[in-house]
Amino acid sequence: MADNNSLVGGEVLLLQNKVKVIIVQVLVMIFLCINFLLIVTFFRKECFYTTTRYILFAVTLLSDSLMLVMSNVLLILIHFRFAMQVWICVIISVVVLAYNIVTPVTLTVMTLERYVAICMPLRHAELCSTRSTKHCILIIHGLSSVPCIVVLSTFFASASLSLYKQYRICTVEMLILYRWQDHVRSAVHEFYFLIMVIIILFSYVKIMKVAKAASGQDKKSSWKGLKTVILHGFQLLLCLIQLWTPFIETAVLQIDLILFINVRFYNYILFNLTPRCLSPLIYGLRDEKFFHAMKRFAFFGLYKRNIR
Repeated sequence: MADNNSLVGGEVLLLQNKVKVIIVQVLVMIFLCINFLLIVTFFRKECFYTTTRYILFAVTLLSDSLMLVMSNVLLILIHFRFAMQVWICVIISVVVLAYNIVTPVTLTVMTLERYVAICMPLRHAELCSTRSTKHCILIIHGLSSVPCIVVLSTFFASASLSLYKQYRICTVEMLILYRWQDHVRSAVHEFYFLIMVIIILFSYVKIMKVAKAASGQDKKSSWKGLKTVILHGFQLLLCLIQLWTPFIETAVLQIDLILFINVRFYNYILFNLTPRCLSPLIYGLRDEKFFHAMKRFAFFGLYKRNIR
């Protein structure tokens, strides 16, 4: 009787896991389709790829799309218990680790761009030129690579050569061999997010002062910029919470395996997928110029099809 109960419980758990994977696939496909539409819209109009805030928006779209694809591939591989050599997993983990930081760093830069546009309008054209934006993108990727380099350095220093040829199920946590490595990673991430929070709060206070002092059209523009900064702060908060999910999952794993699987699933939905679908909401739907261009592009394609 006990064996039958355990067998039924195992089948139910397996079915739940399959349902969860299917739900994630549907959400990822929806987000990727939206991102693809926005990226195509961005490249179809010159006014978008010569304007700093739209260029940075495209950077978040591309990095979020890459992260969605990579994390989804890892999720599928883990679901099917597919093992690969460790050195291949290290290469995949490098991309995931680096681009996991690109989005929050870019959000911070976008906040600074709004600060310059509203609080320093006379210097906006000089500081936010297309050339400066290209340099800024390189700096964003350079800063985003630092935590990845730190994690890899601790891994290379601790791992034996024989480990690279072993077959294991690929997860980013595989790079953490000792407890102290996890502490180092957390310290670097927390330092980054502390700096980001300070920058966003500084920008918020400065824009708030300008918004209160402004009048007419300037006041409307300032308050819209303030709302954008608040949404960036909310995105950053979700990214920050994502850093604490491994600690929560480790604690839950010691209590119950089924609860651990459920917690990990909801963490992935709330703190991995959700922050990466807010970018289209903030700039793709809230920005009037971009929204109309996207709608015109989408309906124009359908209209041509109907004519034929």
